[in-house]
Amino acid sequence: MNISRQESLLKRPGPPVGFGFTVALAILILFGVSLYAIGFTPARMLEVPGGVARVLSFFWPADMAYGWDRVLPAIVESIQIAWIGTIIAAILSLPLALFGARTLFPRLARGVKLISATARAFPEILLAIYFVPIVGLGAFAGALAIGISSVGMLTKLGAEVVDSLDFGTVEAVEAAGGSRIQALRWAVLPAVLPEIIAHWLFRFELNIRASAVLGVVGAGGVGGVLLNTLRYRHFDKAAAVLILTILVVLAIDTISGEIRRKIIRG
Repeated sequence: MNISRQESLLKRPGPPVGFGFTVALAILILFGVSLYAIGFTPARMLEVPGGVARVLSFFWPADMAYGWDRVLPAIVESIQIAWIGTIIAAILSLPLALFGARTLFPRLARGVKLISATARAFPEILLAIYFVPIVGLGAFAGALAIGISSVGMLTKLGAEVVDSLDFGTVEAVEAAGGSRIQALRWAVLPAVLPEIIAHWLFRFELNIRASAVLGVVGAGGVGGVLLNTLRYRHFDKAAAVLILTILVVLAIDTISGEIRRKIIRG
């Protein structure tokens, strides 16, 4: 039986060779056009290592005393912005993910997919530019920008998790006389919530990086401190900002990754 199955797999026709060659050629052409558009030349590429070393020399030694006094409070604010934004996105994306599942609500799924794609189209910094004139300078505008921008990604990932669920549990609840909402409560949510929460934590990691940039447009966080140090050419202080920010982000990534693994493994 296994031998005949292997023979049938070997006899199955693969993708046409001409199509694969056409795709590869198109990718190479687009790559070459893109290199020309950005002004790439081998000579400029060879200058990059020396330029990087020269710029990094400006940042050494780092003024870590400035980092402890001024940067840590700004980093804490960035973490708070990312956390509040993630909570906002989690609250909004959970019902959208359920209604965006094609296996549960095929008619609503198209509209939810459009909302999700629209939210993903706006980067955090662009939303922050819109929210700053509305709510004023500060962390609140950054949290709103992070939250709205994260809704699209979390909705898409959550809907995919729900679609991958065995629909038999939903049918069992409905066969017992339960409604679709009751099926969501007792059959769908307990099964998908651990993986959805893991996606929330992963998005929180990404939001910390995004919140570190929003200060450039006045939306709070450590980005504003970094911008001021670079504006006045205080490169030693800018180095302290970068070092502390990288260390905090790496620590949070490690902790969040462990939590996500434990949640997924159950």
